[in-house]
Amino acid sequence: MTRTVYYTATTLDGFIADPDDSLDWLLRQPQESGGVGDYEEFIGGVGALVMGSTTYEWVLDHEQGVWSYELPAFVLSHRELALPTGTAAGGSADIRFRRGEVASLREELRDATGGKDLWIVGGGDLAGQFADIDALDEVVTSIAPVVLGAGRPLLPRRLDLDLVEVGRNGAFVVARHRVVGRLAEDRESR
Repeated sequence: MTRTVYYTATTLDGFIADPDDSLDWLLRQPQESGGVGDYEEFIGGVGALVMGSTTYEWVLDHEQGVWSYELPAFVLSHRELALPTGTAAGGSADIRFRRGEVASLREELRDATGGKDLWIVGGGDLAGQFADIDALDEVVTSIAPVVLGAGRPLLPRRLDLDLVEVGRNGAFVVARHRVVGRLAEDRESR
């Protein structure tokens, strides 16, 4: 069964990027290959990914225009964006630009996974859009020992979560949560 998973790194105070969209704070953190929350293990269960334009442009800038994903990648944007100059594997990138509401794309996104998970890459607001339509199943965070004070929020929504797993990987506390839904207080007031 396909799950929609928001797998990301965050600072202790809940930011996924600093105010300038920099991830320097993240890239200097030690991490153990094969440890809790391991990327290779995670990506093995992913069939497609979805991201917003800010994340897409950051990936292209950070990788000097080379696309490193071999999965179908949906990029949600109202702007025209450049394609990568190449791929890390030497093939062609399967990038699908889409406009519109997450709800209208939900079926297409799930179909592209081949029964595996859909990964929301970066973008707390994008993850929030999935939560808004009850389509966010899990949040997996690698929490770095960094406090930024400001930046891009982890997930700008009011949600109840259920802790499923917690562990340590290098400098990170890794936590996996099942999304219960909107905060109980918000559900009761409707």
